[in-house]
Amino acid sequence: MSEALMDVRPKRTATNWLKPHRIVLIAIGLAIVLASIFLMRWDWLPQYMPLAIQGIWRTIWLLVVTSVLGISLAIPLGLAQAAGPVWLAAPAKTFCTIIRGTPLLLQLWLLYYGLGSLFPQFPWIRDSFLWPYLRQAWPYGVLSLTLSYAGYEGEVMRGAFAGVPRGQLEAARAFGMSRFTIFRRIWLKQALHRALPTLAGETVLQLKATPLVATITMVDIYAVASRVRQDLFVTYEPLLLLAAVYMAITGVIVFLFRKLEARIPTRIG
Repeated sequence: MSEALMDVRPKRTATNWLKPHRIVLIAIGLAIVLASIFLMRWDWLPQYMPLAIQGIWRTIWLLVVTSVLGISLAIPLGLAQAAGPVWLAAPAKTFCTIIRGTPLLLQLWLLYYGLGSLFPQFPWIRDSFLWPYLRQAWPYGVLSLTLSYAGYEGEVMRGAFAGVPRGQLEAARAFGMSRFTIFRRIWLKQALHRALPTLAGETVLQLKATPLVATITMVDIYAVASRVRQDLFVTYEPLLLLAAVYMAITGVIVFLFRKLEARIPTRIG
């Protein structure tokens, strides 16, 4: 009897999923897609497709690089605030407070128009191998987005480190584990597991912050949509395509974090 019930449950779940309101929403979504395809202007798409692909790649590249670098900085920032001495905790707290208390656009402009105009005044910088990179916009975009992500995630990691039960750390010390082993095998893993849902949301917000780099002449997917609007005076179609791209990337981010969140508990302990 129990086996028969187990065989029936998946069918009931699939049937229950197709409720009337969901069918209506699916129909409305399909109607919007079909109306967008047949009633709107898309003749510009083949001309701008190579530039759009380049913009999508740059957006994804910018998101991945700044998120990886940002979480690499956020972990020591959170650890310093949660368990570090005052001379480490105070600067980490100050950094997170400044980053979280000022707009990202302001930080981006301060780096690009501030440092960008300061570097050319030093001959040893202009003559160095770094000058071909420092004269471009993308290092300042990467730096500002990385620092922003690190500032927000530093606070998240502080709470995650503080939330790990102290009894587990004391038990590890009683077994003779070194501090680094305790941090690597117990403290860091459990802190990351606690922070993953928040990290997923912050990564989505990081994606939504990437269009700001268009203000310093970086060509991402948002800049491509703006160029189409300026060149052809076509407004809605590029914005709809832009929204679809961001929604697709957001779906991938959420999917990957859910898979990672499901795998990590099996590795703890």
